[in-house]
Amino acid sequence: MAEQPEGVGKEVLYEIVDDHVALVTLNRPDKRNAVNGIVARAMQWIRRDVEVRDAIRVAIICSSSPQTFCAGADLAEIAAGRGHTIAPDGEGFAAFTDVAHAKPWIAAVSGNVLAGGCELALACDMIVASEDSRFGLPEVKRGLFAGAGGVFRLPRMIPRNIAYELVATGDPMPAERAFHFGLVNRLVPSGEAISSARGLAREIAVNAPVSVRESLAVARLSHDIDEEALRARSREASAITGATQDAKEGTLAFLEKRAPAWTGR
Repeated sequence: MAEQPEGVGKEVLYEIVDDHVALVTLNRPDKRNAVNGIVARAMQWIRRDVEVRDAIRVAIICSSSPQTFCAGADLAEIAAGRGHTIAPDGEGFAAFTDVAHAKPWIAAVSGNVLAGGCELALACDMIVASEDSRFGLPEVKRGLFAGAGGVFRLPRMIPRNIAYELVATGDPMPAERAFHFGLVNRLVPSGEAISSARGLAREIAVNAPVSVRESLAVARLSHDIDEEALRARSREASAITGATQDAKEGTLAFLEKRAPAWTGR
């Protein structure tokens, strides 16, 4: 791993909670968690660390501010001619939206989840939202384009005509409606998004890590390749998981009526 950048532990908090769960907290409340170069580099380092650290099985991204998950790009950074720093090394907004990740990511959101912040949440595998959340891509209201994946991820996640409305009007969708259409996995009272996301993460983390990663890898491809290719990738995933120590451990634990002790190998 590269040397830890300055933003880790400051603009972006990073800790291990609940055994095997990484909690990643955007922490620029005075700027509504707008992403600048420091935040992007911190996110890049953290994302890579999550991928390689065996002890981590699930990651949660959240906000230190209950009013805003993330306001998107820091316009001051763009005005200063440093817009490229918010999407380093071709990895997309906050070094996150254009990068494949093997481990599951959960967005725990509250308040405004707009523009790049919405796209950051959409790039995760699951979303837990408080009832006061609002999701939207308001870029069209400013003559801009939501270029971090939101305009193509939304139609894959909710009915197309509803997604088209959000994209074309730029108006936000309240959390209850987002939950109704399946954009949100769990809708919780205000102030409970992070604790609920941690509960969901624990439910995932008790499972065999390789099985979770391989199962998600195939599931993520379901909109991108045909069934024949999906069957081939499924056979590959089955062979990979079947050859692990955890596959033997899972069977043995079931027979012995005990909780399995996963090694991730």
